[in-house]
Formats: sequence, structure tokens, C-alpha cells
Amino acid sequence: MDRSRLEAFSDGVFAVAITLLALDLTVAGPGHGHLIDQLDQKWPAFLAYLISFFMIGIVWVNHHMLVRSIIEVDRTLLFLNLVLLLFVVLIPFATATEADYFPHNDTDAQLAMALYAGAFLGMSAGFAGILEWTLHGQRVDRPVPPERRWQARVRFTGGGLVYVAAIALAWFSALASFVLVVLVAVYYILENTPARVTLGSGESGSGESGSGESGSGESGPAGSGPNLPR
Repeated sequence: MDRSRLEAFSDGVFAVAITLLALDLTVAGPGHGHLIDQLDQKWPAFLAYLISFFMIGIVWVNHHMLVRSIIEVDRTLLFLNLVLLLFVVLIPFATATEADYFPHNDTDAQLAMALYAGAFLGMSAGFAGILEWTLHGQRVDRPVPPERRWQARVRFTGGGLVYVAAIALAWFSALASFVLVVLVAVYYILENTPARVTLGSGESGSGESGSGESGSGESGPAGSGPNLPR
């Protein structure tokens, strides 16, 4: 398959997922109290939307940076990419569910938070799988040197480990778990901007690279070539 088809399909899925996030941003309308009060009741939805929007955006940025370095696409990469997209599309559902129960701390709220963090964990694992694929053979135009591969793996899986901690923490405090997820997003947004490094060892001028994750680029949930450690 041509690389451009892989990227075009993925971009379409990212666009749909990031659009679906906004569908939960609704108010009851006239006859249900003042608008300011209705908006105030929806603040958990707006907060969850904001975090998820940037997380998906980070993954998209870094997916683009990673894919453009790939020389050829094979069947294994296609399925690894599908695993990533599986969890990207799940994020709107997880976001809406989390918004419905946030900021309570009963059993349902804890489960909702565990699902929310779990969606990000799956996305992180998907991107880590793509990274691992790029580390073998001559699959990218600037391969990561062997001595730096474990650095890259640690950085890409770091966000995933935090999400595992967030899932465990959710069963004790849903709010604390949510804060942990927010901190991961903020870290990867700030830590990877503005400098970026190509998948190999050369540097390129300036640009964005997200966290995770994006990432994963997201050095965790969404890692990619741009954010490999120097």
C-alpha cells in the first residue's frame, strides 16, 4: 500500500474522532433555566472535551511526523495502525462517559475514570507498537541507532505507565486520577515544544511535536520520531 493512503485514512479517522468529541457539548435550551446555569452544569463536559481534544491532536501531529519517515508500508504496520485508531475512536465515548460522572467519587465515577484512562493507555500501546515496528530493518529513512533504541522505548512507554497508574488510582480517587491524566497531557504539550528531532539523529529547524504523547511525537501516549530523546 502507498504510504499516502495509510496517512489519508488515518487522518480521516482522527478528524472524525475529534469531531465526535463536540457532540456531548449540548445544553437543554430555553425553558430549562438560565443559560449561564446550564453552562455551569456542563463544565465537566467542557473540561473533558478540552483534555481529549489536545490528546487526540497530539497523537495526530506525531502520527504525521512518524508516518512521513516510513519508507514502505507492510501488512503488519497496517494492523498496528488499526490498533492505534481503534482506541482513538474510543476516546469520544470514554470522554462523554467520564464527563457524566465527574467529579463524583462513587463506584460508577471510578469506573468511568478507569475507562477514560484505559482509552489513553490503549492509544499509547498502539503508538508504542508502531514505534517498535520502525526500530527493526530499514523501514524509515533515518533509523534510530541501536544504542538509542531503549531510550526511545522508555520514552514512548513512559506515558503508558502513567496511564496504568491512573487506572489503579481511579479506584481510590477518580478526581486524583483525572488530575494525573491532565498532567500527562500538559507535560507532553510543553516538554516537546518547540524543538523536535527527526527519527534518526539529525535535527530539523522548528516545529511541533506533541506528547505521548503525542505524544507518542507524543513521547508516551503518542510517541513518534520527532520526540525521540537526544
